[in-house]
Amino acid sequence: MIVLNFSHPLTAEHLAQVEALAGEKVEEARTIAAQFDVSQPFAGQIQTLVEAAKLSPVEWQTLALVIVPPSLNYAAVAMLAELHGRMGYFPTVLRLRPVAGATPPRFEVAELINLQEMRERARQARGDQAESEL
Repeated sequence: MIVLNFSHPLTAEHLAQVEALAGEKVEEARTIAAQFDVSQPFAGQIQTLVEAAKLSPVEWQTLALVIVPPSLNYAAVAMLAELHGRMGYFPTVLRLRPVAGATPPRFEVAELINLQEMRERARQARGDQAESEL
């Protein structure tokens, strides 16, 4: 599995937590620095940022990837649209959370969110609701 990190640096401990949650070894973790000019449209900035991952069209569609999206909410949602277009499905994303009471502040892996699975459950719920309305 490859972790594509568009956010804050990950530690060896973070990567071990990812492996434990995924049940799979992290073969590589790539950190791609994300800085956004909020006075400019995000579409082109996101495209450039995603291209910096240096994956081929086939790799986007076939590699086991976990994405750490940018922390800026608008950039994160724009990136999901770009990734869905390249991958053909929504990626699994890594969510970090602050460690309670840590001084200085530290973060831990909170969860891996399988966005494609969430989408499929939502579609099923939509279909179930539509059937019940008939």
